[in-house]
Amino acid sequence: MTRVPEGARVVLATRNAGKVRELRQLLAGAVPGLDVDAAVVDAGAVGAPDVVEDGVTFEQNALKKARAVAAHTGLIAVADDSGLAVDVLGGAPGIFSARWSGAHGEDRANLELLLAQLADVPDAHRGAEFVCAAALAVPSTPDARGVHSIHFTHVEHGRLRGTLLRAPVGEGGFGYDPILRPTGRDESTAQLSSAEKNAISHRGHAFRALLPYLVDALAARS
Repeated sequence: MTRVPEGARVVLATRNAGKVRELRQLLAGAVPGLDVDAAVVDAGAVGAPDVVEDGVTFEQNALKKARAVAAHTGLIAVADDSGLAVDVLGGAPGIFSARWSGAHGEDRANLELLLAQLADVPDAHRGAEFVCAAALAVPSTPDARGVHSIHFTHVEHGRLRGTLLRAPVGEGGFGYDPILRPTGRDESTAQLSSAEKNAISHRGHAFRALLPYLVDALAARS
């Protein structure tokens, strides 16, 4: 049986505490009086199973995760899938960003392999962007068997353009943050404060675009 913490209203299909914190911060300003610490929980808090990300686009993976978690919990679900798209690689690593070196989540190995592959690429052609698809899935009331279907989904996208550096700079962030310098900035993404990063990031743009749909879904279920 799915365990849902008291007060939970939205589940973010991740176990990344940073992503949960970002969504809580967005909702805190959009839904007055909402206890965001109780209302927004991660996949681990509801015992949601891991979802295989076998889609061929960020949107497909985000939707698959959101739909699966919403059906499992009966809660409104939000999910995202994101990665780095390098111009001279035709958009790669793309959906394979987290496992570019062969093992999922090996940030340092992924970053070092990418830098080696781009070693001979001149600075003028080192353009890249972080890409994010954020998906919302709203479940129906359960049927006679207690099964939830999905009656509404929506997806928004966000991007952060920049230039790839030749070596990692900065200690913040994760993934490829130390090697992307956002357009118009002098620092790598890993050198930005959390507030600065959230204001311009691909995930921040996608979540903010998704926010009105999430607020409407919460209001409809209140």
